[in-house]
Amino acid sequence: MATKATTPAVPEPGNAEGETLKIVREVGKSKNRQIADLVSEGIASNASTAQRYIKPELGEVSITELVASFRDDGKAVNAGDMSALERMLTGQALALNAMFGELARRSALNMGTHIEAMETYLKLALKAQGQSRATIETLAAIKSPPVVFARQANINNGGNQQVNNGASTQASRTEENQKHSHELLEASNGERLDFGAKSQASGNDQNLEAVGALNRPEDKGGKAKGGTKRLQG
Repeated sequence: MATKATTPAVPEPGNAEGETLKIVREVGKSKNRQIADLVSEGIASNASTAQRYIKPELGEVSITELVASFRDDGKAVNAGDMSALERMLTGQALALNAMFGELARRSALNMGTHIEAMETYLKLALKAQGQSRATIETLAAIKSPPVVFARQANINNGGNQQVNNGASTQASRTEENQKHSHELLEASNGERLDFGAKSQASGNDQNLEAVGALNRPEDKGGKAKGGTKRLQG
């Protein structure tokens, strides 16, 4: 005898008053695991919070339908569809702007008579205005994400590397020129020539500086007349 394939039944909206959350059984998951998943995702608790806050204005709303709606919105965001959140943020910005208008009106009514009340209402009005602006900025960031410019990181792990930006190239050329200058100061025997040492002045006369021998024309015997000459400074 063939058996009919059964599919999970979708819960009916039903009466919201006193309603408990109805869960559609998923294949391979126990009821307790599904409840745990709803708790860990935050969907059930957030839906319950929304239900409590909207009750004075909208009456009892099905917790089952709220959970289903929250989950659908979450799936849309996961797929890259931010339209539901954009609508929500737009509504929040408009509501905050309405709060700003009402609080500013009440502040104006107390002007000149109740200064403290005027200041309190004005501070609350400006806070609502600031939150409305922040919400609009968040919405704009979602619609047009800011572009981040990252500077190039040039990493040299022991090998030669050419950097294409002008400042780094100029620095490399400067280092190369300094290296060549140092090589020119090396003598043929490998010793470094030191042009930094200065001759010591004579102890007898501080105004006299030692100079090298002056070449003189040879005499008739073929010998050069050498000698030293001191120049007075």
